[in-house]
Amino acid sequence: MKASGIDVINLSIGEPDFNTPRHVKDAAVAAINEGKSDFYTPATGILELREAIAKFINDDCNTAFSKENVAVAAGGKMALFAIAQTILDPGDEVLIPLPYWVSYGEQVKLVGGVPKFVKANNETHKVTVKELEEMRTEKTVAVIVNSPQNPSGLIYTKEELEAIGNWAVEHDIYLVADDMYSKLVYNGNKFVSLMELSPSIRQNTILVNGFSKAYAMTGWRIGYVAAEEEIIKKIGAVIGHETSNLAAVSQYAALAAVTGDQACTEEMRQAYEKRLNDIYPLVCEIPGFELKNKPEGAFYMFPNVKKAVSLCGFETTEEFADKLLEEAHVAVVPGSAFGMSEHVRLSYATSLEDLKKAMGRMKEFVEKHM
Repeated sequence: MKASGIDVINLSIGEPDFNTPRHVKDAAVAAINEGKSDFYTPATGILELREAIAKFINDDCNTAFSKENVAVAAGGKMALFAIAQTILDPGDEVLIPLPYWVSYGEQVKLVGGVPKFVKANNETHKVTVKELEEMRTEKTVAVIVNSPQNPSGLIYTKEELEAIGNWAVEHDIYLVADDMYSKLVYNGNKFVSLMELSPSIRQNTILVNGFSKAYAMTGWRIGYVAAEEEIIKKIGAVIGHETSNLAAVSQYAALAAVTGDQACTEEMRQAYEKRLNDIYPLVCEIPGFELKNKPEGAFYMFPNVKKAVSLCGFETTEEFADKLLEEAHVAVVPGSAFGMSEHVRLSYATSLEDLKKAMGRMKEFVEKHM
């Protein structure tokens, strides 16, 4: 539709609308000019980058990691896939809380594993030990904990994580901590990583993070894993056979990002925070949209639109989203992509002007069809 000149406001994209910081780009150009990017690197990444990431995690989580605890991969998605390849055998089960990021289940299935989706019995979209235990079997190998959560933007508290962590340790279950949005937290809320908790929880945790969200580097494809050395060695073997290594130029860009001035991340965080605060009440004003818990991090909102779908006379959320795009020219993602069909995901990683315009269009669309 955009190619035809139609003014479509895209709230479906899961990437920052900012450009990669200038000093990061300059470091990549310098690496090219100096010939550093011309050759293979170690499968798990260049020494300097792995050391810098280890220090970054140590500073944040009070860990004592070295380069041997870190593997760099071609994006967070590849990092998660390498983890699945490393810890799962055919038939192994992975508990995945709802709502979930779209690739979790597929990556488990690609290695012959069985994804088991766990629905929270409350309005927070956060699971508790009770729900996890109800789904656990002798085949359960891992649980994925995503905080801040994509698509809801909600954050697990320290107490919630400790309960889940202790339960996982008790049953010898890996904790896969997807902390990709850890630097994008708003309005005084606090992010806590599983890596910050007790030594026993930390030992069971495999941390996944990357540079795409905090540094606006989605196109550079830089993710990483941090875990016990034995796991990292196995992940390194998987990466070596799957991709050889992350593109060298991206690694030098990442090195500049993680060791350089972090003001760029804070500027983006503040911009997202303002957008969230400005448009959250506008979302709540749309007839039939329910969003009782204001997002605390990431850059998404995940309202329940069951009433709006019904008010408009549509059968499904997918039909609602299709008509919204066709008539109001606003693109959203139906919640079925995240395992919860009564919701839609709205990204506020776009200009505040467009966001306000999109909220107005959505409200008019619902009122028109009521």
